[in-house]
Amino acid sequence: MLLTFTTIASANEEVLGFPFTPDNVNDWRYFSDQVMGGVSEGQVSLEQDADKVFIRLSGNVRTDNNGGFIQLRTTTSLSNKPLMFKLLHNSNKEGKKLKGIRLKVKGNGEKYHIFIQTTIFYRLPVGYHIATFDTSPNWKTVELPFDQFKELNSNKNSKFSPKNINTFGIVAYGRDFTSDVSVSSVEFYY
Repeated sequence: MLLTFTTIASANEEVLGFPFTPDNVNDWRYFSDQVMGGVSEGQVSLEQDADKVFIRLSGNVRTDNNGGFIQLRTTTSLSNKPLMFKLLHNSNKEGKKLKGIRLKVKGNGEKYHIFIQTTIFYRLPVGYHIATFDTSPNWKTVELPFDQFKELNSNKNSKFSPKNINTFGIVAYGRDFTSDVSVSSVEFYY
């Protein structure tokens, strides 16, 4: 599934914000482990609750057949650089550097992940960074400082610059469970 919206970012001195609205966010795609033979199933939908518009990732994550993920992902490439990446790649503001990611989320009480990739080589086991966040049935703000991200295949702290982010994913991953996570905005804060 390809979600094609138009990205409209709010940039002020404290945050680069990317809300999910019917008019904003382009180049977000749904992926599952089925691309590599897994059996997880899911879907992405754009929904609204009162005045809050959000993206919802739901489905069943299964580790059978070497699987174990469903995700919503945006990527930059040589032929397509969404506004999110243009702003991230030019994010120094009067000497300030971005410190982390802030999400507005709700969900079914499970743990979810942000996957960041800083290489352009998708099959290599390097350049993948992960942070985990909890959900609850009520909307809450989650902060994920960059210095708390880990390397995907180890428990080592990762070190990367937001200027090198090439892929950003909201992911249900790693174990058998039912996914139901909603995100109304992604913000990068200074």
